[in-house]
Amino acid sequence: MNAEHERILAAIDVGTNSIHMVVVRIQPALPAFTIIAREKTTVRLGARDKQTGNLTDAAMARAMDALKRCQEISKSLNAEQTIAVATSAMREAPNGRSFLQQIEAELGLWINLISGPEEARRIYLGVLSGMEFSGQPHAIIDIGGGSTELILGDGHEPRTLSSTKIGAVRLTAEQITTDPISNSEFQSLQAYIRGMLERPIEELQAGLEVGEHPRLVGTSGTIETLAMIHAREKTGAVPSPLNGYEFSLRDLREIVDRLRRLSVAERAEIPGINERRAEIILAGALILQEAMTLLGMESIVICERSLREGVIVDWMLTHGLIEDRLRYQGSVRQRSVLETAIKYQVKLDYGEQVADFALSLFDQTQGSLHSWGQEERELLWAAAILHNCGHHVSHSSHHKHSYYLVRNSDLLGYTETEIETIANLARYHRKSAPKKKHESYRNLTSKRYRRVVDQLSALLRLAVALDRRQIGAIKRVVCQPHSETQEFWLLIQPTKPDDDCALELWSLDYKKGSFETEFGLKLIPVLEATSVEIAPIGAY
Repeated sequence: MNAEHERILAAIDVGTNSIHMVVVRIQPALPAFTIIAREKTTVRLGARDKQTGNLTDAAMARAMDALKRCQEISKSLNAEQTIAVATSAMREAPNGRSFLQQIEAELGLWINLISGPEEARRIYLGVLSGMEFSGQPHAIIDIGGGSTELILGDGHEPRTLSSTKIGAVRLTAEQITTDPISNSEFQSLQAYIRGMLERPIEELQAGLEVGEHPRLVGTSGTIETLAMIHAREKTGAVPSPLNGYEFSLRDLREIVDRLRRLSVAERAEIPGINERRAEIILAGALILQEAMTLLGMESIVICERSLREGVIVDWMLTHGLIEDRLRYQGSVRQRSVLETAIKYQVKLDYGEQVADFALSLFDQTQGSLHSWGQEERELLWAAAILHNCGHHVSHSSHHKHSYYLVRNSDLLGYTETEIETIANLARYHRKSAPKKKHESYRNLTSKRYRRVVDQLSALLRLAVALDRRQIGAIKRVVCQPHSETQEFWLLIQPTKPDDDCALELWSLDYKKGSFETEFGLKLIPVLEATSVEIAPIGAY
């Protein structure tokens, strides 16, 4: 499809409390998008089984019905693609990944799990699509069902991103047992929220320069509901759209004070609060009150765009449809990987050399040995840069440590499945090949991504072998498959004419088993003279 023509895209946010979808019409020439449809269903995935922590059958059934409805709407509006993300409830539930597999099997819908910091980054993108920051610092708060995200930014790269495990559904389920809430329970909840918010708010405030006073922006259903209550009571009408509506901390305190004295049934009688929202509104309102108090913010302004719109912006960025105000976001993956490498004291020149070899092997064998594209190429690059980060923990079994460090690094710009894939590729750069008995490999619930690990880890092993001495001994490699003899020649040009590259050749021979098993070819390394014309290796 021509990028100049309008395109229809759907984005689904599978949250702890609700499933939201927006369908947008993208105008690539601007670039901008217009929301043409919205869908929201309260499914309460966060109300998990208290004994096991699992998503309940009832919640999963509600979610499945809501997702079917989203698909029907998306199809009726001729959306070319539906992008879906899931957040804390699905991440934390022991049966969350198996439910994602069930959704994929029954609906053909692939849902990407994203980390808390990645959720915050996309919220930031969504807010930027709906508000002009004019280079001024803004603090953003998004109160969800399972987590609260705090972001500081000025329209450029976010200065701080945080995600804290306090949300309206989570706190209601875990902390509130009385109705109306008792004074002791209210005070305990207030103290807990304040304690959980102290560190992320300190981090946010540390991102401010001397004399800066950020504006506070609020997103999410909880904050919008509070704004509607305020507007109806102060002005007699709820503005539409709600975007840009502002209310004070003083007025919020009055609303919280009133909500705490009402039962759930009485809250549900307040115009604008349905029965589902009535159950969780107090916890959500208290999170906002304590956050504003700790931040020293006297007022908050509403932005109706958030995570799902951020998913759209992220898609536009990755597809080259945005090149101006948010252009820096396009390289967020690479920067995040390099920052992680530096954090774990990876030798970057060595990591980049291995990445160059890995990408060269990938490019030269694309279409003959594998059919992976740009997305998988980027995952291989990330794994090549980070494959040795496990040395930060210990030299012994460092490939296993690499898996753990990558898996828990919250790489920005990647989904949980992509991070799991990178971690597995790093895990299998040496020693055992991928096996189903390995927990790390089993964590990849997608057969497609297991296949990525099977094939690309074999290429990464060769790339590591090609720089065995970590001195850049090999200048170039050229792949020459010989189908008639089932041989795969690897023509190697040394950097120095008199270097026999004996250690690299030995390492290739030692590591070639996975490659030969995976692709059914015999690997034959051939040392070439420097005068031979060999195509240069690809760059990232």
